Amino acid sequence: MLATIESVELLDRAELLGELILTSEIAEKYRFYYKKLYNDPETKRKIAEFSKMKDLYEDVQRFGRYHPDYKEIMVKTRQLKRDMDLDENVANFRKAETELQGLLDEVSMIIGKSVSENIKVPTGNPFFETGSSCSGGCGSGGGCGCS
Repeated sequence: MLATIESVELLDRAELLGELILTSEIAEKYRFYYKKLYNDPETKRKIAEFSKMKDLYEDVQRFGRYHPDYKEIMVKTRQLKRDMDLDENVANFRKAETELQGLLDEVSMIIGKSVSENIKVPTGNPFFETGSSCSGGCGSGGGCGCS
């Protein structure tokens, strides 16, 4: 590959964009809540309990209702999941994670659209989207009529 002035400038700008994202308020918030999530003993306990129960849940799924502990494990898994989800550190981390993903999706859309209006850029998580049923990130290049 030949290095041209244009390709070197493009790499420099991409590196700058990466640095801007890493030093953004959103990324700082994500790192803050990440550290908080994994340094709080109570939160770590909830996550560990849920992970252990999730392993049992996956084992139960192989046998379905015929597993002797099916009902007990299903109920306990839901309880531990709810307990973990309602933990303040987990909730704050997930919110920060969603915001950072939104920023990355937005940057991807801008870059994709600067190349071509028809480029497909997979973005967003419909689970967290609010409002419109499509945020323009469906990846079809507007082919679905949502743009």
